[in-house]
Amino acid sequence: MHWDYTALAKHYDKRPDYSSAALQTLFDDIGLTAAGSVVDMGAGTGKLTRQLSKTGCKITAVEPNAAMRKIGMYNVQEQNCRWLDARAEETGLPTASFDLVIFGSSFNVVDQHTALQESARLLRPGGSFACLWNHRDLTDDLQQAVEKIILSTLPDYDYGTRRQDQVQVIDASGFFGKVQKHEVRFLREIDALSYMEAWRSHATLARQAGDRFHEVITAIEERIAGLKTIKVPYYTRIWYARKR
Repeated sequence: MHWDYTALAKHYDKRPDYSSAALQTLFDDIGLTAAGSVVDMGAGTGKLTRQLSKTGCKITAVEPNAAMRKIGMYNVQEQNCRWLDARAEETGLPTASFDLVIFGSSFNVVDQHTALQESARLLRPGGSFACLWNHRDLTDDLQQAVEKIILSTLPDYDYGTRRQDQVQVIDASGFFGKVQKHEVRFLREIDALSYMEAWRSHATLARQAGDRFHEVITAIEERIAGLKTIKVPYYTRIWYARKR
């Protein structure tokens, strides 16, 4: 599986942050403290990395795409964070050295079994794996309208594994104990320009739309014409489990 984010990187910062309440629940549940050590897999432009750095933990941000990593290193210059050019399936990091390995909107673009195996290798006894995404609430009227635009152009459009329940794939690896799920709904108010910039970073849509990506983006832009700000409801959904 190959995902190239180079052309999308400059738009990525317009995506919403993850729910701080959802992340705090994760940190509390797994007992993550400022003395901890975390690997942020597929760190991108540092959306999750910056939130992780606020815990005081030592962060290793793993990002194989040079364009994304360059922006991420600029965005997150905290002293407790280092950046690494590597893939989630083979990081080269030391065995049993981390308390949390976490994938923010990136677990769907890797070989999941191999990435889970590598995560288990990196974790200390009692350490935890986690993956999370922000999902738009598709029951919202505007988001339903956007979905109709996408499907009118791409009738077979599929969000893929990023919207699927992750319990089965984590369980099937055999590396982790009981999988927990936590979600928090939140509302993000954003200006119309930033809303469209976020859509221009949508790798799943770009991958499936191909040459028609611009057509879809233009149609969404026409749908929100005249709106200065947009309220977008999201769920931050997290799946996590301790290493066996």
